Amino acid sequence: MTDMKEKKNGDSPMERIRTAVVQVGSCVFETTRTLEKVGASCEKAAKQGAKLVVFPEALVGGYPKGAHFGARVGSRSAEGREDFRRYYAAAISVPSDETLILGELALKHDINIVIGVVEKDSATLYCSVLFFGADGKLRGKHRKIMPTAMERLIWGFGDGSTMPAIRTEFGILGAAICWENYMPLFRAAMYAKGVTIWCAPTVDDRELWQATMKHIALEGRCFVLSACQYLAGADSAPKYEAIPEGSSEAVLIKGGSVIISPFGEILAGPLYGGEDILFADLDLKEVIRGKFDLDVAGHYSRPDIFSLSVDQRPKRPVEFLE
Repeated sequence: MTDMKEKKNGDSPMERIRTAVVQVGSCVFETTRTLEKVGASCEKAAKQGAKLVVFPEALVGGYPKGAHFGARVGSRSAEGREDFRRYYAAAISVPSDETLILGELALKHDINIVIGVVEKDSATLYCSVLFFGADGKLRGKHRKIMPTAMERLIWGFGDGSTMPAIRTEFGILGAAICWENYMPLFRAAMYAKGVTIWCAPTVDDRELWQATMKHIALEGRCFVLSACQYLAGADSAPKYEAIPEGSSEAVLIKGGSVIISPFGEILAGPLYGGEDILFADLDLKEVIRGKFDLDVAGHYSRPDIFSLSVDQRPKRPVEFLE
């Protein structure tokens, strides 16, 4: 495991927090096995003193990288429809027995958990992030508002009603999933909500991703915790089209998890090439030190010239009025 700085004497618990970013991959289509991996990671992180544990995008339910679900412009195949059925079966409802398990892990290990899941609501799937408090309660949910490219085939669009800023004893948590981090207006909205610990669950394993994470840390003067999957063929289910038969050594997602300070300093990572946990002790006073000269939602905003309106009302396809 990769560790970081020890706590300084004299700091209060509210001014410093030990965090963990878990780089781990799904067992594609096998949610029970994936939850077992989550449980083992929570135990390891808690034993190292972590109070906030961040997991990657679409971990529970799986990110089916390389799958095409039999889709062509103007046609879909029967095999692709069956692949989607299997993917739907691996997704979880919120709340559900699976969210109870995650809450129990948070309570058992006295940790806050931020985790990517594939959520099913009626017959539609969403790429979501769930926030659990150390008391085991589900504190909030964020649905990815803009799936990228082929993701739009399998995931629906979140709306403004699930863009939470979660207040905790150690700061305000927010989440941007993968390429949501490239959406400047989304970032502006979350900065305005006062996010101090920016969680970025992702499957983007490119080295370029590191520049984005540094930029957000500097722009928002917040800590950035980016958890990326490491997904190998050996963890994929049988008859998974993205893994040719006999290629269990193939690596679909190579990682790149990282923890960055409000001044753009890398505190842990980036981590590539395997499953592991990054740790960093965050000096939460760094947020205010950084905003001394750059507060993009405050003195650096120029609201007399620029403004942003955010619609946080849920958008339901059918409303039944009494």
